[in-house]
Amino acid sequence: MSKTYGFTTTILHNDRQKAVEFGSLHRPVHTSVAFGYQDARQLASVFQGKEPGFRYGRQGNPTVAALEDKVSKMEDGIATLCFATGMGAIGALFQGLLRAGDHIVSSSFLFGNTNSLWQTVAAQGCSVSFVDATNADNVAAALQPNTRLVFVETIANPRTQVADLERIGALCRERGVLYVVDNTMTSPYLFRPKAVGAGLVINSLTKSIGGHGIALGGSLTDTGLYDWSAFPNIAEAYKKNAPKQWGMAQLRAKGLRDFGASLGPEAAHHIAVGAETLALRMERTSANALALARMLEADPRVAAVHYPGLASHPQHGIASSLFKAYGSLMSFELKDGIDCFDYLNRLKLAIPASNLGDTRTLVIPVAHTIFYEMGPERRASMGIAESLIRVSVGIEDTADLLDDFQSALDA
Repeated sequence: MSKTYGFTTTILHNDRQKAVEFGSLHRPVHTSVAFGYQDARQLASVFQGKEPGFRYGRQGNPTVAALEDKVSKMEDGIATLCFATGMGAIGALFQGLLRAGDHIVSSSFLFGNTNSLWQTVAAQGCSVSFVDATNADNVAAALQPNTRLVFVETIANPRTQVADLERIGALCRERGVLYVVDNTMTSPYLFRPKAVGAGLVINSLTKSIGGHGIALGGSLTDTGLYDWSAFPNIAEAYKKNAPKQWGMAQLRAKGLRDFGASLGPEAAHHIAVGAETLALRMERTSANALALARMLEADPRVAAVHYPGLASHPQHGIASSLFKAYGSLMSFELKDGIDCFDYLNRLKLAIPASNLGDTRTLVIPVAHTIFYEMGPERRASMGIAESLIRVSVGIEDTADLLDDFQSALDA
């Protein structure tokens, strides 16, 4: 588009900026795995990266490419790669960019599967330092000469700690370290990590961007801010074009061609359609979450509420200065003597389930499910109480949602 439009308008009309077959308002679902060329020389040219085109479905597909373009627009990036899941996108960092002997600095407040992945990475030759990323000084103290990347989440799942995003970005820029930000819990509508200097941005497309719990997907967006010529692990084979393209060229080859964590076209289509209403859903779920957090915080039967929108949250100031709203993720702890399972079973609308960013409100007892495997000592170090309940707030009518959680307490 030659004119600059708002977030939703841009995403809604993005497909039509290039020719679409038969005037379709959506990009069609291209299910073909292989792509034929009339000229064999052109096929070779595409494989050698001399001209654009599709080689094989594992490395790219027209339907997936259309979604990648959407996500790049959302994040104000120069290129995006889509993967089968959000974890596939994070795994591509290790598969595509790191070597034995490299060092990673990661926030200790992480999604459970990301924490598990970093443990695996550490066992395979890359050292990982876990730090309290709510203070950039802790990140600075952990940096080493062989540190290749710093990894943080915007809002940590499930305890909602907010990383010291701006100061960490300045630190990484000063030291020349790749800054990777997982934006899943805020979404590109509420926050763009490029604004704080992130070189790569992760999104689990399964969550708020897809928004309806019907398709798995993940993405990795290059913001254009990082100088790949300074990254020591880029192989010569991926240095054919301008340095700004080196990182994504290697990630596409190593993360998709070699590792095979590829997003299917049907899932890409579902996510692309869901993305059109991202802003509308985030406004509604953020408003619902704030209302629910305030109600629970005022209830004497609730021991603690963790939500960045509350003035009592330790990083409320950071969240208020950076985010458009505070998102749909919150968690809370019940007072001693109230069984979290009995409480959850009394809810009528909120559904016990493990996803996030759905249109429906989902609840889960964290210590007994998604964080059970890591054990009580590691949970305690992350501030996860045994009674902690994570809530992914949906788009239900606010009064109905508040009544559901209140009634379950009253019962």
